[in-house]
Amino acid sequence: MPRAGLTVERIVAAAADLADEAGFENVTVSALARHFGVKDASLYSHVRNLQDLRTRIALLAGGEMIDRIAAAVAGRAGKAALAAFAGAYREYAHRHPGRYAATQIRIDQSLVADSPALRRTAEITYGMLRAYGLDEPDLTDAVRLLRSTFHGYCALEATGGFGAPRDVEASWDKAVEALHVALENWPREEMTRPA
Repeated sequence: MPRAGLTVERIVAAAADLADEAGFENVTVSALARHFGVKDASLYSHVRNLQDLRTRIALLAGGEMIDRIAAAVAGRAGKAALAAFAGAYREYAHRHPGRYAATQIRIDQSLVADSPALRRTAEITYGMLRAYGLDEPDLTDAVRLLRSTFHGYCALEATGGFGAPRDVEASWDKAVEALHVALENWPREEMTRPA
């Protein structure tokens, strides 16, 4: 492929595909250069370094993932929205394991404010949780609970970590049901009022 055809978008898309095929941890500038049939230096005019490339994969994947989640939760509220959100999250993790792994890396906070995908993720997630009557700081706590549960389940499932004969789909449904019950009965933090 000619060097002139390289763009940041093409490079990041190819890197995301490589992440799904070989694993996010195996994405390197050298592997990507081989894919395009160019020298490593040709890529450095488009991405600063490996960290920059991996951050760009994370932002791409985060945008793809929230698009699927947004479509799934549209027009739903409460338990139906939670189940749709959870299902879209899990499906993305299954279909795009390398991209999904990228969404779990820590991103420089200065980039977060500039990312429409990350802002949209917060809007959709917090919007779904507000239907449960949550406000800060409970919203942040609830987001952390959901993310921990969804990620933990997907990570264990991906590595074959569930060895019991119980169907993993049935356990997933129970986990989502339990989260719904927890959100409906959230132990709200009382705001302290000045004396």
